[in-house]
Amino acid sequence: MIKIISFNKQYSKDFYELNIEWLKTYFYVEPFDEEVLSKPELYIIDKGGHIFFAKLDNEIVGTVALMPTKADGVFELTKMAVSPNHRGYKIGQQLMQHCIDFAKQSQFKGLMLYSNTLLENAIYIYRKHGFIEIPVESNSPYKRSNIKMELMF
Repeated sequence: MIKIISFNKQYSKDFYELNIEWLKTYFYVEPFDEEVLSKPELYIIDKGGHIFFAKLDNEIVGTVALMPTKADGVFELTKMAVSPNHRGYKIGQQLMQHCIDFAKQSQFKGLMLYSNTLLENAIYIYRKHGFIEIPVESNSPYKRSNIKMELMF
């Protein structure tokens, strides 16, 4: 049974390793990624963001972050990764639903995300959860992203 838990410093290494593995598998690690992933408290938690982990027994098998954006009350859903041995078990969907529920309970105005259309399964899941496509700004923080989506409440 998967349990979704909030950030704890002891899981910083898991946050880093899960995301680096995912990036190396599907894309490449950008300097921005390395910086944020190696200092999650500085770049996410201390700025009012949130990190959640999917825990199976005593193992962290997935993670996701919500980072505040310049738009008031809108958070970026980012840094979602599931360990290779646990993909295909809808852990990503559980993390996504947890973020949506958390955002609504916290009275956020909405969530947004950047992705890449090569990730067909991810895009399908985002749409299934109500995200709609919006234009990607020319100065997007991620070189690999070619799609931006949002879910407003």
